[in-house]
Amino acid sequence: MASFWARIRGALRKRGAAAFLIASLTVGVLVGIAAAALFLLVGWFADIAGAVGDAWGSWASLVIVPLGLFLAWLIARRFAPEIESGGVTETMVGLSLHGGYLPTRTIGPKVAATAITLGTGGSGGREGPAVMIGGAIGSSLARYTRFGEDQVRSLIAAGAGAGVGASFNAPIAGMLFALEVLLQNFAVRHLNAVVIASVAAAVTTQSIVGEERILTAPPHRLEDPAELLLYALLGLAAVAFGVMFLKILDQVAQLRNRAAFPDWVRPLVMGGVVGLIGLLESDALGTGQDFVAGLLRLATERDDAWWALVLVAIAKMFTNALTRSGGGSGGTFMPSLFVGASIGAALAIIVEDVWSFSDIDPGAFAVVGMAATFAVVGRAPLTAILIVFEITGDYGLVLPLMLATSLATFLGDRLQPASAYTMPLKRRGIHLLKREDIDLLDTITVGEVMKWPGAVVGPSMSTAEADRVLSAERHHGMPVVDDAGLQGVITVSDIARAGGPSDDVTVGAVMTSRPITVTPTMPVSAALARMAALGFGRLPVVSESSPTELVGMFRRESVVRAYHHALGASTGRHLYRDRIRQRTQPGASFYEVPVPHASPIGGQRVRDIKWPEAATLVSIRRQARVIIPHGNTVLEAEDVITAFGTADSRVELAYVLEGQSLDPVDDEAT
Repeated sequence: MASFWARIRGALRKRGAAAFLIASLTVGVLVGIAAAALFLLVGWFADIAGAVGDAWGSWASLVIVPLGLFLAWLIARRFAPEIESGGVTETMVGLSLHGGYLPTRTIGPKVAATAITLGTGGSGGREGPAVMIGGAIGSSLARYTRFGEDQVRSLIAAGAGAGVGASFNAPIAGMLFALEVLLQNFAVRHLNAVVIASVAAAVTTQSIVGEERILTAPPHRLEDPAELLLYALLGLAAVAFGVMFLKILDQVAQLRNRAAFPDWVRPLVMGGVVGLIGLLESDALGTGQDFVAGLLRLATERDDAWWALVLVAIAKMFTNALTRSGGGSGGTFMPSLFVGASIGAALAIIVEDVWSFSDIDPGAFAVVGMAATFAVVGRAPLTAILIVFEITGDYGLVLPLMLATSLATFLGDRLQPASAYTMPLKRRGIHLLKREDIDLLDTITVGEVMKWPGAVVGPSMSTAEADRVLSAERHHGMPVVDDAGLQGVITVSDIARAGGPSDDVTVGAVMTSRPITVTPTMPVSAALARMAALGFGRLPVVSESSPTELVGMFRRESVVRAYHHALGASTGRHLYRDRIRQRTQPGASFYEVPVPHASPIGGQRVRDIKWPEAATLVSIRRQARVIIPHGNTVLEAEDVITAFGTADSRVELAYVLEGQSLDPVDDEAT
């Protein structure tokens, strides 16, 4: 067995195309196992909580839910603070700002915190945590095999997409989620890894937990084209409730930041409120998967009142927001499907008594409402449509799905530009940029324009000493380094926030620890996007092999230097293409033309002279010296110019050197 894994490691470390596909498959299998473990652990904790509830009665939720959130908060506080809340946002940050680094140490705590949160009644979904777990697995394997950054991004997206695919047994939806939400890029180079990992994860999870534990629904179909009017109305309802959900998530998160009580009290207080809501509406607790499955299987008869479904949808919004802000680990993916299915079924119940064109199928409206609401909350319309196809296994609702989802996405973008995944970033002042087509700065690497760090400060220095170093170096910020390597970044603003320069306050106490870094091989465009997203004016440059080995600083002036460098290279490529074009013209050759003694171009710079388009200046011979010309080279009388071009360009060049214009002349006028 040891020799088998040794061969696998050897194949992966070759880092070829085959090794990359093997890595993708390995990521998928590992994510599938992790997703299955999450399924089983959530069920195990739910059984324990159910047994306690049976013994204590319905009031047990007032104790069990706060206790679950407190334990999840404690795990995050002790092992990995980033595992609080969902997981998709943290994965996006790792991809965009940390060069694809998601710590391996988050995997176990994230599984445990999510299982405890959801198993004890905390409101959320497994899918967001599965994205983070899958992304961390992909990142860890990529670092272990030392793939390049672009392949690291692919493997993280593959792991994250596999997490979604495994949760719903929907590998195509998982693939689209990774491309649409995380990478925001449908580049073909990422596709193979994401597809392989998503399929492998879905198959692995289903094999372990069985299909009965995964959300499924019977096929539905469009009974009459006139129903499209109702589905358009459902799209509008999805916008209203989706935007409401986003507002509640945002307001509760801000309430958390304004709360005056100690941090450890937060999970108990918010968990208590969730438990209280659960007393009134128990379906608003947990993942809500069984409730959604029931709505998707509805026939034309339905006993529930429409207003009861609306109330449970609103209750789910609050319980999910409170769970996330209370320190629990749960995503918004499943809650948004819960809200959408409830609203869709409610609308069907409202209209079935007045609609006479066809029979109304509440299950079909629940399916479409589910997709439309997630399109608003997650801003991922393609994922929303495809996940419904895979859950139902049928394409009978393709027209209602496309109509309601596209309408919901269009209006949702205008009413609430941020999604559930980008709102937390916006509150932290992070604005991730979408990378479009390649620009000039894609052609220059950070290593070409970075500067050596020069002076640095240590964490044990006082802020007064650091302020003097900053003033002497004329910088607003610089790296903090000790014997272990890069520890953080100290800025003038950090010192000001600490009360100004002081001999009693150390740099280590006020610096920004675990700073965002870049590497020498990263394109300047990517580093600039990272800098712009955070609003920083400088980023430490670290070695490819060690994230704490400082090798330079990338500052705002580096961007200007990179632009001029790229512009020069671009101009050089343009001139090279011109030379190639000239060399393919008939009769092109090298020739020499002397500058006449009384030439008016004597004393002019090369850049100021209008040269013939079909001629390329090669060199200037000045007495016994040969000069390679550039734009600032000044011509002198009796210089001999060597050029390459056609016979016609030689005549034109002679005219130029004699001071005659190359512009067309009207013979009649002369």
